[in-house]
Amino acid sequence: MKAAAWLILPLTLAAAPLHAVAADDAAVEAMQEYLEFAEATAGVILPEQLTEDVFSEIFFVDARDPSQFEEQTIPGAVNIEWRQVLARRSELPRDRKVVLFCNTGARSAQATFALRVAGMGNVVVLQSGIEGWLESAPYKPE
Repeated sequence: MKAAAWLILPLTLAAAPLHAVAADDAAVEAMQEYLEFAEATAGVILPEQLTEDVFSEIFFVDARDPSQFEEQTIPGAVNIEWRQVLARRSELPRDRKVVLFCNTGARSAQATFALRVAGMGNVVVLQSGIEGWLESAPYKPE
């Protein structure tokens, strides 16, 4: 049975549309270019950096689902689920810092990476998410 799978796999790959392979190559190339030039901490902000003087200058995006957003969020945040950020990137400002967050930072990190590869260098992820913000941010408006 395993031998049959190895025979079918090359045929399946060969049948893949040529434009899909080219698109994948372009995406991989864009990600590689980003990784080669990005600093290790590029695209990250710590909860401790969210002081009162910078808070009002930030556009917060809660990348969790609507029910989590409705339950609790950072004041002033908009809700754009993490899988929708590329499709809705026109809703994000380009003239100020955009901070994406989820519960712990895992999903929003993926969304941030996608946006940064897409050319939005003003987008960062809140390391440790809303949990980190609740625990250690120096400023939490009501």
